[in-house]
Amino acid sequence: MINSPRRGHLARVLASPTTALALPPTADAPKASAQPSQAEARLRAMFEQYLGFVWRSLRRLGVADAAADDAAQEVFIVATRRLASIEVGKEKSFLFGVAMRVAADARRSRTRRREEPLDSVPEAIDRAAAADQMVEQQQARALLDRLVGELAEDTRPVFILHELEGLTMAEIAVFLDLPPGTVASRLRRAREDFTQRVATLQKRSAP
Repeated sequence: MINSPRRGHLARVLASPTTALALPPTADAPKASAQPSQAEARLRAMFEQYLGFVWRSLRRLGVADAAADDAAQEVFIVATRRLASIEVGKEKSFLFGVAMRVAADARRSRTRRREEPLDSVPEAIDRAAAADQMVEQQQARALLDRLVGELAEDTRPVFILHELEGLTMAEIAVFLDLPPGTVASRLRRAREDFTQRVATLQKRSAP
């Protein structure tokens, strides 16, 4: 299941971004009293607005549930250190780009340790639990999470942003700095791949 980020685990980031994420001090001492407050306010706003988006993206990019909180914190650590270079209005795009790199590093690390590529997910939904709506939703989300995580690395970000986050193809082109034609091509390939995987899963689950 794609749960929600455990804010208790990340609360220290929101409570004091400058301390928790080691916000770099400004070089100009006379501005030290004003500049950190502006930077902290911006970082706090980014955290409050985009934590859920970053957390979901990491899960869908293949980060295991148990590691998603730490990965999300790593994304915001990078954002803190590069805050001055993040263009206003493009914070979400920047965070997603960092999330893709963090997720890729997590997958490579997990491969080296020879762990399972994704959280264990049942191949078929247990019919006995169908009456429990919560369990059914959890299983459906887990299956979605797994299927998205199996998409090709070049097509997965476009699929996530368009199908799951609701961005238009024009927005994604700007978001990922890709030509519109490339976005359309990758989305088409991702949809075909996803549809085929769903069909295979349905055949496997059929009585």
